[in-house]
Amino acid sequence: MSSSSVYQDKQPRKPAPRPKFLQGVGKVTGGTVLGLTMLASSVIAGGLVGLAISFRNLPDVRVLRTYAPSETSYIYDIKGKILANIHGEANREVVPLEKISPNLKRAVLAIEDSHFYYHHGINPSSVGRALRANLDKGNVVEGGSTITMQLIKNLFLSQRREISRKVAEAVLAIRLEQIFPKNQILEMYLNQVYWGHNNYGVQTAAQSYFGKPASQLNLAESAMMAGLIQAPEEYSPFGNFTKAKQRQALVLSRMQELGWITPAEESAAKEQKLKLGKIKSWQSSKVPYITEAVLQELNERFGRDTVMKGGMRVQTTIDYKFQSMAEKTVSRAHRRLLSQGLYNNQIALVAVDPRTHFVKAMVGGVDYEKSKFNRATQSQRQPGSSFKPFVYYAAFASGRFTPYSTVVDAPVSYRDGSNTLYTPKNYGGGYSGPMSIRQALMVSANIPAVKLGRSVGLDKVIQICRTLGIKSPIEPVVSLPLGAIGVTPLEMAGAYATFASNGWQSETTSIVRVTDSSGNVLLDNTPHPKLVLDPWATASLNSVLTGVVSGGTGKAAQIGRPAAGKTGTTSSERDVWFVGYVPQLATAVWIGKDNYRPLGRGVTGGGFAAPIWRNFMSQALSDTPVEYFPSPRKFQRP
Repeated sequence: MSSSSVYQDKQPRKPAPRPKFLQGVGKVTGGTVLGLTMLASSVIAGGLVGLAISFRNLPDVRVLRTYAPSETSYIYDIKGKILANIHGEANREVVPLEKISPNLKRAVLAIEDSHFYYHHGINPSSVGRALRANLDKGNVVEGGSTITMQLIKNLFLSQRREISRKVAEAVLAIRLEQIFPKNQILEMYLNQVYWGHNNYGVQTAAQSYFGKPASQLNLAESAMMAGLIQAPEEYSPFGNFTKAKQRQALVLSRMQELGWITPAEESAAKEQKLKLGKIKSWQSSKVPYITEAVLQELNERFGRDTVMKGGMRVQTTIDYKFQSMAEKTVSRAHRRLLSQGLYNNQIALVAVDPRTHFVKAMVGGVDYEKSKFNRATQSQRQPGSSFKPFVYYAAFASGRFTPYSTVVDAPVSYRDGSNTLYTPKNYGGGYSGPMSIRQALMVSANIPAVKLGRSVGLDKVIQICRTLGIKSPIEPVVSLPLGAIGVTPLEMAGAYATFASNGWQSETTSIVRVTDSSGNVLLDNTPHPKLVLDPWATASLNSVLTGVVSGGTGKAAQIGRPAAGKTGTTSSERDVWFVGYVPQLATAVWIGKDNYRPLGRGVTGGGFAAPIWRNFMSQALSDTPVEYFPSPRKFQRP
């Protein structure tokens, strides 16, 4: 709901008609008393307008024409399940008056300002009574404030109990009622007032106290909520249910005295059992690593203040079902590593849908409470041999190589940029001599990858990485084909997702759409795929990487359907990876330590990361039909 629709400019008006939610219930008072009240109200109002000359420095209530209260922002998964709420100091969701239960509106008016629809901002009888009490005591001991005056106090004035402030409240209340209609003032009040436990506004309060929207509150719940306004924490049913029931009884009694409910309704509401909700007004998240990643993107686009107070509705790409699978998979894997003596390890997992490049699941570590660092998006670690597919794609796209081209796995040395001799070696030592490119990638031979990188040009390899969405710094060092750079698991999953889609790419994102609380679209990440890779070269790479899983270093990743992927193990086993995919899902798994210490001798991507990948993918694809990668024969060579 936009501020303009809630607090729109209105011309001075005649007294408001009796609202619908008060129609059919008893009148406030007898006609004579009401007439005297309105007459006295007019007289006092005129006097206060005269006093207004003495308050030239008072705020201008016309600013409320464009006023928009701070609102809580909500984050949802792709199917609409709420994942988190984000807010600044005030947890608030603004709702229009028609979406607030008539029971609650009557209850609030009964206990706070039963003459609201008949006065012009102040109630002379209550003001007079309060004024006498305050003069007797020499300070403010009694309020006598109307709802309009309370709204003025909340929005414009300090909370100090001073007689001069009460006069200022009255002056501004009269000004406010000359500009805005009664319903609009009541709506502002109900959305502004504090209800306790960091709940601002009726909607978040109703959700917190009774687990339902404000529109569905019954009479018993409404009376209890109305009773909270005077002292929310003191009368909170979460803190003192007995006091809360006493306040509820007082509100119901007042409603019955006014003729707004019958004695039978009063009795039934007092006896009705209440089912309380939970205090959930503080920032919380079911998936904190996801929330942090989404917030980072939102803050970059809109600014933190807007995100925290703007009432955004953020639909993420995350599938909560997949996310739960991913978190449980990582947790089990972590326990298994501990049982094998691999302590202080961390695991990150990112799953991306190749058809949309939507992030479906993201786990940034083994325990968010112990470490809030998101390794999926923030940790740049060496990918080792899982970087090689970028080199091999470049070779195929050059038109000079096919999967069956021969490379020689033999000793070789190169001078790097500092004129230092670099001699690559295979993991485990030894050489295999002449071999096909397919075989070289299946067994993850290092020397052929370095030779191909030199042949096609390292700048070309870097260009391909940029095309695939890798933004981390990359230098054209001789060892680049062996993953001598730092990348994030998110970057690797997004890049491999483009291989999985046979070269079609959209921007990898964790956000589908962002709207304001009125439904106005602020960000739309509807995928617009573009063909960024050569189809034949991509299909050829997919064919080779399928062999890695079926008979190469990635055999532990077999899931009973065609799958492609690549293992990665860095020197001294500091980082181990498996990044793999089927046409419908690409997933990157990384294992390492935050202090960059070795995981342990013999820890490899094929032996440790691939089984984690297999366990997650088996669950995630359980209801997904088998699809095959297109054959290179379908496409013309470059």
